[in-house]
Amino acid sequence: MSDIAKREEARDLDTRERREPAMLPPVDIYEEDNALHLLADLPGVKRESLSIEVDNNVLSLEGEIQVDMPEGISATYAEVRAQRFARRFTLSHEIDGEAIEARVEDGVLHLVLPKKDSHRTRRIEVQAA
Repeated sequence: MSDIAKREEARDLDTRERREPAMLPPVDIYEEDNALHLLADLPGVKRESLSIEVDNNVLSLEGEIQVDMPEGISATYAEVRAQRFARRFTLSHEIDGEAIEARVEDGVLHLVLPKKDSHRTRRIEVQAA
């Protein structure tokens, strides 16, 4: 196969992936201490099919939905048509993108987005004169 055909196939695949419908996962975001916490509901998404990236202060979450059906059984009706979740967030300049931590458990993604040291709250001690 020629290089041009390979590139065109790859381009077609990229285009198909972008056109594939994606669901927006519901999220909760809260602030605690010196970090933001983001909880995203991603039922059916396993750690291996989860992609989390930060590029140019944009946090991207994507995950392929994998529902394991018992052998010989297929769904007669499915309300969920999309096969993936996707969501993007613009990060504040206060967030340290290099120190983001992630874990997934029972279909819930938990991200810890720590603030940069320069934006953390610090207590200033007042000394007697």
